Amino acid sequence: MTTVFSFRCTFRLPKIALAQHSRTFISHSTCRTFSAMAIRPAPESVAKEAAANIHQPRDPNTLSNYNAFRTKHTEADFEIDFNAKRLKGTVHLTLEKLAKDASKVILDSSYLEVSSVKAGSRELKYDLSTSRVEPYGSPLTVAVPETDGNDLKLSIEVSTTKDCTALQWLTPAQTSNKKHPYMFSQCQAIHARSLFPCQDTPDVKSTYTFNLRSPLPVLASGLPTGPRDFKPGQNGEPGTLLYTFHQAIPMPSYLFAIASGDLASASIGPRSTVWTGPEELNASQWEFEKDTEPYIQAAEKIVYPYAWTTYNVLVLPPSFPYGGMENPVYTFATPTVVSGDRQNVDVIAHELSHSWSGNLVSNASWEHFWLNEGWTTYLERRIQAAIHGSDKHRDFSAIIGWKALSDSIKQYGEDHEFTKLIPDLKGQDPDDAFSSIPYEKGFTFLYHLEKLIGKEKWDKFIPHYFNAFKEKSVDSYEFKATLLSFFAEDAEASKKLENLEWETWFYKPGFPPKPDFDTELADQCYELAKKWEALNESKADHWEPSPADIKSFTSNQSVVFLETLQSSQTTLKPYLIDLMGKTYGFAQSKNVELVSRYYVLGLQARDEKVYEPAAELLGRIGRMKFVRPVFRELMKCDVGLAQKVYDANKETWHPICRDMVRKMLEKGPKE
Repeated sequence: MTTVFSFRCTFRLPKIALAQHSRTFISHSTCRTFSAMAIRPAPESVAKEAAANIHQPRDPNTLSNYNAFRTKHTEADFEIDFNAKRLKGTVHLTLEKLAKDASKVILDSSYLEVSSVKAGSRELKYDLSTSRVEPYGSPLTVAVPETDGNDLKLSIEVSTTKDCTALQWLTPAQTSNKKHPYMFSQCQAIHARSLFPCQDTPDVKSTYTFNLRSPLPVLASGLPTGPRDFKPGQNGEPGTLLYTFHQAIPMPSYLFAIASGDLASASIGPRSTVWTGPEELNASQWEFEKDTEPYIQAAEKIVYPYAWTTYNVLVLPPSFPYGGMENPVYTFATPTVVSGDRQNVDVIAHELSHSWSGNLVSNASWEHFWLNEGWTTYLERRIQAAIHGSDKHRDFSAIIGWKALSDSIKQYGEDHEFTKLIPDLKGQDPDDAFSSIPYEKGFTFLYHLEKLIGKEKWDKFIPHYFNAFKEKSVDSYEFKATLLSFFAEDAEASKKLENLEWETWFYKPGFPPKPDFDTELADQCYELAKKWEALNESKADHWEPSPADIKSFTSNQSVVFLETLQSSQTTLKPYLIDLMGKTYGFAQSKNVELVSRYYVLGLQARDEKVYEPAAELLGRIGRMKFVRPVFRELMKCDVGLAQKVYDANKETWHPICRDMVRKMLEKGPKE
């Protein structure tokens, strides 16, 4: 039900996220209760009993009854079994009872084997559904006893299975030195439930303790408290150590992260360390040691001091599906950022920014993902401007981002639900909605607000917002309420915000209004692209390409040059693709940002010389940013070759990447 108020509504920030039913936001014309705007019906699989006793949760992508019981602390006692490719052990959940009549705890689980559930020494009755509720898994329902207080402690004996979607296990042959196996996790968005039963929603935050036994070094998203308790192996197996970590800052389940393998480390700053394979250590250290600490200091000046004690980077094997994952303490990063020229370390600026936006202040559900990624992209570009001393650098990055936004909207279609800033994800897999849209449409909205209010005023709001929701989860309506409240006494800013078309920004699919970006750094790229278009049409007035054309370009300027030609109305002739690759060195580049875009341009031109190199690239990388566009264009050129690429790499790609490519094949090539 929608409640309408006239004139001016009062504003009250909730002390805890539970009080959803009472939230309202300021408007000088009309406003609605948050219950009407923010709360969607829970999935049908959530227990009717729980639904009758609690307010419906904000997150439609969980089966848990997290408004009846809420996790306060999670302790994971696991053995990493490389032979069986399983995590095995016990997870201990400390839950706070919020609904006094609730008699069951419902937890998310997916492809898990559960052996027992206990409260202390007492065995509890539980039901692990044998039928899956796609795409959310099989809810684990536990009948809980009456307790004297509000806290309930559950101990769940659990094992992952071969179908676990959060883990990737690599054989020694799949690692760089071919000596040891490797494993790592990727829990965003809803994959933590395939590691252990939990309230797998960003609307719940918990402190964590990790006790992880492995024959190889382990990292986890907490501060290390030291390896101990060596146990010798049996029957020729290596011995194991217990690696322990603690995370005192509450974090959502999607930030639970572990990795184990042949790892070495080196300092990259006074509070930062890089971890990677021994063979890659020197290159990784060189790549990050110049910029990491300046990035941290720049971010601290924009928001407030870094809260997580140390900021470290783990460079993962090539199959890692993302550019980076902002796991607290240890950013998980793709090896594609180690390009030997320090041209791609903006990934670190992005993941570092998540230390505030996403990790300290988290989106309450994946429908509000823009609050994580839009804010993070905004902060990343503010860091770039601070480091380079000019806003033209962040605008240049935003121009690249606008191209990515355009590509995503084109792929979905301008009227698609997933092109909204706040999409309806009820019944949807959040991974299917993953694209540049929450990043770039979210950034564009925040950039618009900065320009609307004025940078000096806006900069005072930034730390206020991140303090107001520190260690909490937030939705778009709370963001709006906080913004309106902060500027309530500023008549000029208040009037501008009152006249802002909030509903359009939040719910209109397709493109937002395009900002007037400073194009100074991009103009050289545009001019060079025009010369190639003229050459393609035999109108180049004796101009010939030369390596000097891009000698002064940064990597990102070469990216803009290539993307401008990708979007051109004129398709380059195949012989020009070959000429470009040789003249500018794109075909031999170790920078995947460049070579992947060069191959896309070649595939668009139907240059058969790039078909096999593009297929080979897809076998070397797993980062979806590159796999998606290259594979899409390869399908258009040679669907048979694309199928062969999938068949050859489906076991080495990460499950998230593999499923994305499989769905692309099922849909077929789209011109």
